[in-house]
Amino acid sequence: MSDAAIVVEDLVKQFGDFTAVRGVSFRIRRSEIFGLLGPNGSGKSTTIRMLCGLLTPSCGHARVAGLDVAAQPEAVRQRIGYMSQKFSLYDDLRVIENLHFFAGLYGVRGPLLAERTDWALTMAGLKGSAQLITRALSGGWKQRLALGCAVLHRPQVLFLDEPTAGVDPLSRRQFWRLIQQMSAEGVTTLVTTHYMDEATYCNRLALIDNGRIVATGTPSAVTGTALKGDLLLVECTPLERGLEIIHSAPEVLEAAVFGAALHVVVQSAERAAAALPSFLSERGIRVARLEPISPSLEDAFVALTGGARLRAQVEP
Repeated sequence: MSDAAIVVEDLVKQFGDFTAVRGVSFRIRRSEIFGLLGPNGSGKSTTIRMLCGLLTPSCGHARVAGLDVAAQPEAVRQRIGYMSQKFSLYDDLRVIENLHFFAGLYGVRGPLLAERTDWALTMAGLKGSAQLITRALSGGWKQRLALGCAVLHRPQVLFLDEPTAGVDPLSRRQFWRLIQQMSAEGVTTLVTTHYMDEATYCNRLALIDNGRIVATGTPSAVTGTALKGDLLLVECTPLERGLEIIHSAPEVLEAAVFGAALHVVVQSAERAAAALPSFLSERGIRVARLEPISPSLEDAFVALTGGARLRAQVEP
């Protein structure tokens, strides 16, 4: 038996004249946490909806939990859990009523209902709060309740589409502990996120841009090979004018704003560090700090999905 829980081969989705997903391919192992990263409109959510059996692929093939998503969409939906970026529970129902509602949708009844709802309440940290109206919960509690509802039926595969959008950092960290716990219990997870710190929790990643996969591999592998040069941190004023000018400097391949500084990809850190201060100063830009730094996953994301739109394929 294959160890792949999800197999995607040349998947395409067209909406009229617009192609949202362009020949996407990847495999996800059982129990793996796999991140799908990309800018808004890159094709992440469309890909997930095809894999959940909610959209029919225009062409290509995909299998989830051993089932063909185009030929067996109803069967696929019975074997997966799905949680979208938009809170999908009912605010006017009590916590326990939301759990019972979703349990009914998944056919969880009888003695198993009490067992699974008790598990979900414990997992979400809502023991003793089952009678609360859902709208009274904080964003973090709501997301954990939504996760509990999505996995009441013990799915083999879990799809999370930006599940922690708008949730505070502590709640996000607690949410990811739950994902890692389920992975240890055998659940395969495909997650999309805009938070690069969350992406580092994934076993492997695929970066998608304009409907195409532009990099795959472990977070460290993607980070280590995405930049085709050295990286400098440049603190300068005025920042926006500095960004505009630095693109024309010798040695500079790419530059982007990161917080209150610039991250600049150069051919050689040593040569660029010697030349850039005077180049910028002569053009009215004051340099307060310039030093080589190690690239982060966010740097890789920017390099692969913006600017020169570099392309990379990294072995896992």
